[in-house]
Amino acid sequence: MPASHESNDGIGRFCRQYLQLERDLDYPSSTVLQEAHTQDVLYERLFADGAVAYPPPPWYRLRVLKELVKRIEASIDDWDQYGVSEDLMSSLSELLALPLPSELAAAQQKSYVTYSPSLLDQSHPSSSPHQITLLESRHLISAAGTTGLRTWEAALHLGQYLCANSALIQGKRMLELGAGTGYLSILCAKFLDATQVIASDGSDDVVANLPDNFFVNGLEGSDRISTMDLKWGHGLVGTEEAEWNGGRPVDVVLGADITYDKSIIPALAGTLDDLFCMFPEVKTLIAATERNRETFDAFLDVCQGRNFDVDEVDLQVPRKVDQRGPFYNDEVPIRICSIAKQ
Repeated sequence: MPASHESNDGIGRFCRQYLQLERDLDYPSSTVLQEAHTQDVLYERLFADGAVAYPPPPWYRLRVLKELVKRIEASIDDWDQYGVSEDLMSSLSELLALPLPSELAAAQQKSYVTYSPSLLDQSHPSSSPHQITLLESRHLISAAGTTGLRTWEAALHLGQYLCANSALIQGKRMLELGAGTGYLSILCAKFLDATQVIASDGSDDVVANLPDNFFVNGLEGSDRISTMDLKWGHGLVGTEEAEWNGGRPVDVVLGADITYDKSIIPALAGTLDDLFCMFPEVKTLIAATERNRETFDAFLDVCQGRNFDVDEVDLQVPRKVDQRGPFYNDEVPIRICSIAKQ
């Protein structure tokens, strides 16, 4: 039986959540799951050998597949008409036979996480899915002394804003501050047609890991994207180079979840000030998850002290039920600010 638009949408949403390693998945409904066509699609897209170039870790695949098979079995009201896919059962048996790490050990391991910036499906139609795959320490708040080895909500939210306003990036030279996993930098280089992208961070570990994520996304060897070790508060000119960035201008500066610690805000503001001095017309967008209002207010106070104009961009976090990818927390406000020098 051909799948309806509603069932296709539900299957697609489930697949995107799975690839993003979401903890709570929206499984298709019982009437959809019992259909052989649905089970074949899920197997071919998620569990068949080679279906996913950079799949989730085995422990996650096992957890999801066990729950999926359980739900399929519960959905079947006529075993003469419906059944459980042999391919899915075979995949489950293979995963059950693997020696898997404990949950604690698994949490310490890096995993491939694939994000689906769904707004690109409307603005940049393509026959292949719009995906960004990153190697992350997804379940750790801090790894190797840095918060930069996972993708945070503010980067996903700012990315959606850029997808809806791609003219901000198209044909521009972009610098990302505190790039972390490189989500925004890769988005701009891979899909939004930036002329040049610099993914900068102050952590040596983070900068060293960025080329791996460039490679996974087909950007290895590209002259459009590069890394930079940039420590906030240190002078940008008059150091190793006579001209910063080889004298090339920057049109756009992006930063996401880089105001989380009050102690680093003055150094961040100093670097922004340097950039405004070198590039007076630069467009600067900073996104922050408002976990702590006091910290965000401290950032605004420092901006005021530096004579920065701060204008908030009106973009609400979509409800979780309305998200089609990427998926992120809808319970905590995320603020996007456009900053300029007075």
